[in-house]
Amino acid sequence: MLGLTLLRALRTQRPPRLVGTVPVRRVPLSGSCGLSPPCWTGPVRTLRLSTAFCAGHNKWSKVKHIKGPKDEARGKIIAKFGMMIRIAVKEGGSNPELNINLANLVEQCRSKNIPKASIDAAIKNAEKAKPASQHTFEARGPGGCALLIETLTDNNTRTHQEIKRLLTKNRGTLSDGARHNFTRMGVVMAPAENVSAEKALEMAIEAGAEDVQETEEEEEKLQLKFVCAVSDLNKVRGSLEGLGLHITSAGLEFVTRNHSCLDQEQMEAASSLIEALTDLPDVVRVWDNIQADS
Repeated sequence: MLGLTLLRALRTQRPPRLVGTVPVRRVPLSGSCGLSPPCWTGPVRTLRLSTAFCAGHNKWSKVKHIKGPKDEARGKIIAKFGMMIRIAVKEGGSNPELNINLANLVEQCRSKNIPKASIDAAIKNAEKAKPASQHTFEARGPGGCALLIETLTDNNTRTHQEIKRLLTKNRGTLSDGARHNFTRMGVVMAPAENVSAEKALEMAIEAGAEDVQETEEEEEKLQLKFVCAVSDLNKVRGSLEGLGLHITSAGLEFVTRNHSCLDQEQMEAASSLIEALTDLPDVVRVWDNIQADS
């Protein structure tokens, strides 16, 4: 339950509403743009208020999701979920009741209206698939942004050469140390409709989340992104459901620790690079630390 001290602090801070066009002067926030995080200290704990949340949704999300023809884009989504299911089955088995990561992926597939038959087929194919190895490449893109490129491949040499070729072609390079810009965290997503900034913060604290952001999914619908420790993922999800939120997905992600601020030209170049990398058959996901330079 919320402590009185923490509630008073929240209400005096009065964060801005989720959607708005009038700039609001705020306490400096964390990020690579020379900002430092505010903290509320009290007997309960500290909640970080993220840059993305205060700024409304990050306009970078509109740029990086380049949409092709619907059928082709949907086919790519199904293929990528198939790869993620394969990794989950490899790590924890094919029974969703005993494999939390697999259960979360199955739920995400259903939220994107992927047929049950396709999900079941992906799980069966994962069980009998030939051995493949996971690898995460660290890279730098346009403007010095950090990229993590998660792959699943039966030929590491081929995958390495393809990724290196695309990076070179699109003003990027492989770079050890890019991983330090990210932390592996639990992430719970829920619709942002009819939820004020203050209410979202209170829900995050009560559920045990460490951070809450507003973001935008591929279909341009606003979402609340609750970030928590990996070990707290199921607890936070259950608490948010108990508070009346409809959970659209929950899982583990690489969450940005330090943002790279890019101008419009750099953002477009980075978007083209990320799209090209994502289109590679061996690439599962590409994580970035990009923030639009507003």
